[in-house]
Amino acid sequence: MKLVIVESPAKAKTIEKYLKEIDSKGDFVVRASVGHVRDLPKSNKQAIDIPAGFVPRYEVVPGKEKVIHELSALAKKADEVILATDPDREGEAIAWHIAQTLGLGSNKSQAPSTKRISFSEITKEAIAEALKNPRSIDENLRYAQEARRVLDRLVGYDLSGLIWKKVRYGLSAGRVQSPALRILMEREREIRAFVPETFYVITAQTKTPKKEDLLLTCSEEPRDKKITDNIIAAVKKDGLTVADVSETEAKRAARPPFTTSTLQQTASSRLGYSPSNTMRIAQKLYEAGHITYMRTDSPNLGKAAQAAILALVEKEYGKEYAQAHTFAQKSKNAQEAHEAIRPTHADKASLGTTPDQKKLYNLIRSRALASQMADAKILRTKITSNLGKSDFPKGSRTSPIPDFIANGSRVLFDGWLKADPDARGEDVELPKVTAGDVLEVKEVHAEEKQTAPPPRYTEATYASIMKTLDARGYVEKEGRSLKPTDTGDVVSSFLEEYFPTYISDTFTAEMEDELDEIADGKREYAKTLSDFYTPFLKEVKKKDKEAGKLTNIGIAPKEFTCPVCGSGMVFKLSRQGKFMSCDKFPECTGARTATGEVISNEPAKPIGTHPDSGENIYVLSGRFGPYVQLGDPVKSAKGGRGKDASKKLRRSSIPKEKDPA
Repeated sequence: MKLVIVESPAKAKTIEKYLKEIDSKGDFVVRASVGHVRDLPKSNKQAIDIPAGFVPRYEVVPGKEKVIHELSALAKKADEVILATDPDREGEAIAWHIAQTLGLGSNKSQAPSTKRISFSEITKEAIAEALKNPRSIDENLRYAQEARRVLDRLVGYDLSGLIWKKVRYGLSAGRVQSPALRILMEREREIRAFVPETFYVITAQTKTPKKEDLLLTCSEEPRDKKITDNIIAAVKKDGLTVADVSETEAKRAARPPFTTSTLQQTASSRLGYSPSNTMRIAQKLYEAGHITYMRTDSPNLGKAAQAAILALVEKEYGKEYAQAHTFAQKSKNAQEAHEAIRPTHADKASLGTTPDQKKLYNLIRSRALASQMADAKILRTKITSNLGKSDFPKGSRTSPIPDFIANGSRVLFDGWLKADPDARGEDVELPKVTAGDVLEVKEVHAEEKQTAPPPRYTEATYASIMKTLDARGYVEKEGRSLKPTDTGDVVSSFLEEYFPTYISDTFTAEMEDELDEIADGKREYAKTLSDFYTPFLKEVKKKDKEAGKLTNIGIAPKEFTCPVCGSGMVFKLSRQGKFMSCDKFPECTGARTATGEVISNEPAKPIGTHPDSGENIYVLSGRFGPYVQLGDPVKSAKGGRGKDASKKLRRSSIPKEKDPA
């Protein structure tokens, strides 16, 4: 019997189907580990033996005992165990942990033969090829995953511990999340500092000599109303004459197939999917054998896939549409470079069992086909008109009236846009005019506008760490944009002041390069971690002595005085976010919300009673926001609130869109 172990039950089901087709007599049994079987103990720095060379002490993931027992029993009966986990660092680590936990590959005489196979697509052909070319577990890949895991644990543990002491208990920091939070905060400060300016967009509705409509826009956007009025007056008085008509051909190059990040970003903009939802749907498509592995940095196709797609393009659209492309690759680690995300059978126009799966499959297929198609050819037309040598009224300005222009475009050859029409946009056809044509001005209009602040980053920009930042209460979503919370602001400011190097883009990129080098066998695991952690720990201890306790995070506006004693107020941070506290605290406990409402120290008053039980109903505020509570808190014998009391209380959170009042 041959035991094949994969991560997920869905993947197991698809592989089992293909194994029966590959070898109907083969005694294959396919089972799933359902993810990792071992991991580091939660929130425990001691799980890593630093003096021994950063050796992790793993433990079985809670709840996986039954899975391990079943796999172990099957492995003992098997002649061969085949580890077929995903083809990346995480998949390699899962395979290694399974082998370690089941005692595979040991020197025991009863241990079955163990093989590792990997494939980037779950198809009959890919699995058959992988079975012909088994290998051993790639220790370099596994060490790269382990190094990342250990780094994240050590950095998170030490930085979080310092923030607990210096800012507030329960906060956290991390090797990956903190640089991302810094970037969000830098943008937020730009937005806060932004001062909008008024400007004017001037348009002229005209008629050509052939009485066709032509809308022209002033090439300048004046900030001054007087200048704007002068331009309008001059155009109304003297009219506009065509000064130049230019036509240029431009090419729109085919876009590369999707990587993980570009798939998330495009699915967000076109389909409205969140990054996590995109990956969940893509996982289903991958496990069903419809697309290649969805975690990849490579923008290129394998040679066989590229040839198949070129043939399909030629068949569906014509020979003139087919054109092979390769794209610049960002990943430095060739050993880990997989294919881009593509359909496994591109000739299938629609696949998936749900509408969402079908939409995402279509997006992936369209991009894959478009990537191997000819450039689109666009004719861009620009009409320039002016008043000749007319100037502004004397004394108002010395330069001539700015040009009024119209831009048009027309697709001459659609190329790759044929497969991806959503990327095309609308053609803008302009009427035929020639230099010297006098235009009849029908109306000149100025629209007042305000300059806009830089946009916030979206969830798709930081898809991989959004969940962490959100769970920590460091960001909140406004539509699709990410806005740092008061807590996120404080934590980021602290780290920027005391650990600027460790949350910089440069440092983060260098660490990723070093992890890539471990995966490629060019760096040694223990030395890499030691070179990082020794100076890092020294810096943490140094800042622990230098940094004082951050009790106040700013002075409140003077108009907000203490509601109890009339003194000034300062901003502080609680679990609910920023609030104002009397600057004489703890002598005075007066407080206000961040927006100035008085916070009462009086016990909460019920808003009513339950019609059946008669119990009091309260609207309260907790760690995660406002909620409704049924029943009075009952103190335990020791004066606190015991377990018995909490069992009697029923609570329900109030949705964000609802007003607790």
